[in-house]
Amino acid sequence: MHPLSVTVAAATVLLSSSVVLGQNPTQGQPPAPQAEVSSPSAVPESATSAAPALTRSDVEAWLDGLMPNSLRVGDIAGAVVVVVKGGEVLLEKGYGFSDLEKRRPVDPRRTLFRPGSVSKLFTWTAVMQQVEQGKLDLDTDVNQYLDFEIPDRNGKPITLRNIMTHTPGFEEQYRGLITEDDKNVPVLGDHLKANIPARVFDPGTTPAYSNYATALAGYIVERVSGMTFDDYLDKFIFAPLDMRHSTFRQPLPENMRADMSLGYPRATEDPKPYEIVGVAPAGSLAAPGADMAKFMIAHLQNGRYADNRILKEETARLMHDSALTILPRVHRMLLGFYETNYNGHRVISHGGDTQWFHSDLNLFVDDGIGLFISMNSAGKENASGKIRATFFEEFADRYFPAPVEWGEVDAATAAEHAAMIAGGYDISRRMETTFFSLLGLMGQTKVIVNPDNTITVPLMTNPAGVPLKWREIAPFVWREVGGKQLLTAQVGDGRVTRFSFEPLSAIMIFEPTPGYKSAGWLVPVVVVGLAALLFTTLAWPTAALVRRHYRVAYPLAGNDAKMHRRVRIAALVTLTLSILWMVVLLSALSNLALLNGSLDWLFLTLQIVSPLVYFSGASVGVWYAWSVLRTSRSWWAKAWAILLAIGFLALLWVALVYNLIGLDRSY
Repeated sequence: MHPLSVTVAAATVLLSSSVVLGQNPTQGQPPAPQAEVSSPSAVPESATSAAPALTRSDVEAWLDGLMPNSLRVGDIAGAVVVVVKGGEVLLEKGYGFSDLEKRRPVDPRRTLFRPGSVSKLFTWTAVMQQVEQGKLDLDTDVNQYLDFEIPDRNGKPITLRNIMTHTPGFEEQYRGLITEDDKNVPVLGDHLKANIPARVFDPGTTPAYSNYATALAGYIVERVSGMTFDDYLDKFIFAPLDMRHSTFRQPLPENMRADMSLGYPRATEDPKPYEIVGVAPAGSLAAPGADMAKFMIAHLQNGRYADNRILKEETARLMHDSALTILPRVHRMLLGFYETNYNGHRVISHGGDTQWFHSDLNLFVDDGIGLFISMNSAGKENASGKIRATFFEEFADRYFPAPVEWGEVDAATAAEHAAMIAGGYDISRRMETTFFSLLGLMGQTKVIVNPDNTITVPLMTNPAGVPLKWREIAPFVWREVGGKQLLTAQVGDGRVTRFSFEPLSAIMIFEPTPGYKSAGWLVPVVVVGLAALLFTTLAWPTAALVRRHYRVAYPLAGNDAKMHRRVRIAALVTLTLSILWMVVLLSALSNLALLNGSLDWLFLTLQIVSPLVYFSGASVGVWYAWSVLRTSRSWWAKAWAILLAIGFLALLWVALVYNLIGLDRSY
């Protein structure tokens, strides 16, 4: 998530058809897993025989070559890595420091990390325990389990199956997501009731990752179990797994604080306060690597750890195997986990990001192997994300190598389909009805056609920061050039209606941006308009000083002078408000703790002022242009007046379309 698993469309940069959309008609039971494995070829015997043996000594030597330099180059303070195999811990090791000032090394058995959205797997496990006991049903309207109501969308309620597959249709939400105030930890039920996000998709149709929905599932567990979520996890998950040093509790219990790793933006920057997750079931876990090993072993053994069970075998298999197919070929969402199949091996996974901690958990379910990695710093240029991807891919390529055989479409088809998918897209995990939707204008995803008929999505880059290229290997299925990830599109009425790519396909898709919101024309117009307003504002005092210096009289009089002064005032005020909006939104995103309600007065002020400023500015700008065009002033003055009018109108359009005008504090 960032929160708490892939941030926002803007933060998501860290980081996935059949004709029928929605849930599998067999209630989520998938075909044989191999049918949808992302890599198209199985692992031949010759390939596996050439791989090094998966032993502790070999894994440790490999990791010791990968991790220390990666952390140093990435400006990351510390990390923990755990590998389990065959129901036992193969390796658990710490790298770097949990406290740089005290030079305290990471201890995989004691040092606590914040796995972010990996926490969700514990929430989903708790839900499945209640399903197993008959207290919850995956396909029942969740309102039956709540003491408040989630409104229908188009007459369609949401279910726990929708929630566990991230298809309830909620828009993204930031309010109260992460704070630093450990004296006022949000009460789960109160937070959920006060911050119901809008539903922007019909349930079961569109993957749109939702922290709110996960927290809702945790609250449902509270309701049907009669226990607080923290007490429930302590008794029914942590205790049977002997996870003695793990907790969802906030603030962190006193007896665990000495073992908690500090969190850093970068190793070269100061540490940050302990993050309080407002939607706790979505990401508040603190745990050492050794405890995460026990959780992985339990799921790899279909619910069993030592002599205890957290799930019946059939329940665990239901959780691991029930896939929702939205787009063909790419990775899909399961019940809580998502697919990251690789080299012909079935892999189920979950990643997690708070602001400072960044983690991944991957289970090679048919091989009995689990991987967990967590870092306590974001690092420079998304270094933590690149290290996680490198760790998983190089591990799989080292121990499970497999040649990949791809097809390829003819050049004419490739050119035609590339042209069809080219354009601007909105990501499904987005703000739609609040003023934070403005981020969508600044971060619309583009698909670009290259001269060789490959396509590029600038959002996705390789570890060197170079945008990936994708080559079409089957109709509307593209493969990463030089890699193994797939991108696929759905087509209707002769146009691409949605697409996604690995590793995002399970939790997010991309849909064409409506023309009236398209950054393709709107951003250039707004930039030119802002520039015109800026130059008009700067020219005001500059011209006055020049006239005073040369003792030149003001050249306009009467109505012309009056309108000229008014348009300059309007330019100054409109420009100032627009800059304020951008500064406030970007500042809030850079520190999510600001979005705990403390800025509500400022958001409200901006929303109240916006209609007055933007409508007045547009009126003045248009009237000024009309007035100038009717005079004998120079063509330059007339052209500039038209440009100013366009600028005012473009900013008004942005304010209307992206919800800068209104009184809604649900963000």
